[in-house]
Amino acid sequence: MSTLLETSSTTELLAGELAEIATRVVDSVVLIYHRGGNGAGVIWRPDGQIVTNSHVASNGQVEVVLADGRKFTGTVAARHPQHDIALVKIEADDLPAVTVADSSTVRPGQLAVAIGHPLGLRNAVTAGIIVAAGQVVTERGPKTGDLLQADVALLPGNSGGPLVDAEGKVIGINTMVAGQLSLAIPSLVVEHFVTNRGRGAGAAFLGIIGVLVELKRPDNEVGFLLTEIEQGTPADRAGLIVGDIVTAIGETTVTDQESVPATVFRLIPGEAVTIHVLRGGEPRSFVVVPTERS
Repeated sequence: MSTLLETSSTTELLAGELAEIATRVVDSVVLIYHRGGNGAGVIWRPDGQIVTNSHVASNGQVEVVLADGRKFTGTVAARHPQHDIALVKIEADDLPAVTVADSSTVRPGQLAVAIGHPLGLRNAVTAGIIVAAGQVVTERGPKTGDLLQADVALLPGNSGGPLVDAEGKVIGINTMVAGQLSLAIPSLVVEHFVTNRGRGAGAAFLGIIGVLVELKRPDNEVGFLLTEIEQGTPADRAGLIVGDIVTAIGETTVTDQESVPATVFRLIPGEAVTIHVLRGGEPRSFVVVPTERS
C-alpha cells in the first residue's frame, strides 16, 4: 500500500511540475492554420515576430490565433527551408515573448517539454528527456549536426511549437519525428535566424563528423576522432584529415560527446577559430574559418 501511495504521490508531483512549466510558456504559443491543417508557432519577439516551421508557414500568409483568442493574418517575413524555420510577422505589440535559453548548454538526460496543438488539441503538453544534443543518429552512426533529439511524443500539429527546459525556457523549435525520437531546431540557431531576418540561419559549419574516443593522456582524457571530413568544407580547406583527434576548439576543451557540436553552435560564420588536434599522437593546431550552413 505504501509503495502505491508513494508512486501516486510522485506522479501527482511530476504532473504538477509539468503544469507549472507549461504555464510559463503557454501564452507565447500560437496556433497557425495552413492548407487546411494546423501547426504551432512561438512568439519570439514582443513586436509580433513569430517563429514556426517552414513547412507550417508554406504560403506567403497564414492565419495566426493567439492564446487569448485574437486572430491575425500573418505574413511570412523570412524562410529557411533547409533548417525548416520561418519567421511570421503579425501587426501586434506587447506580446508575451518566450524566454530563450542557450541551446549549446543542453545535455542528454535533461528534462524536455513540448507544447503544441496535436490534431487540433490546443496546448497539449508532452514530456521526456534530451537524448542527444547536436548529434543526429544515422544508419552510419552518430553524425555531428545542429538538431536536438528528445523522446517526447509529437504528432501533426506539434510542428513549430516550443521545446522547453525545466525552467520553461525555450531550447528548440520542434520540427519532425525521426524513428521514435523528435527533432528540434536549437534555440541558438533560431535566434541567429530571427536576428538576421532570414539572411541565413546563422549556424556555423565546419564539415566534420566524428566520435568520442578515450585518450588516456594526462592532458586530455578524451578527444573527438574525425571519421569523415566533407570535401571542400572549412575543415578540409584548413588541412584537417580523417584520423585527427580534436582536443579543443578555441578555448573549449573536448570533455564529452556534446562538446564539439555545442561549441560549433557558438561559432560565428566568417570568424576564424583555432582547432587543436592530435595527429599521430603529436599536438597540432589549425585555423579554420567556419561558413554558414546552407
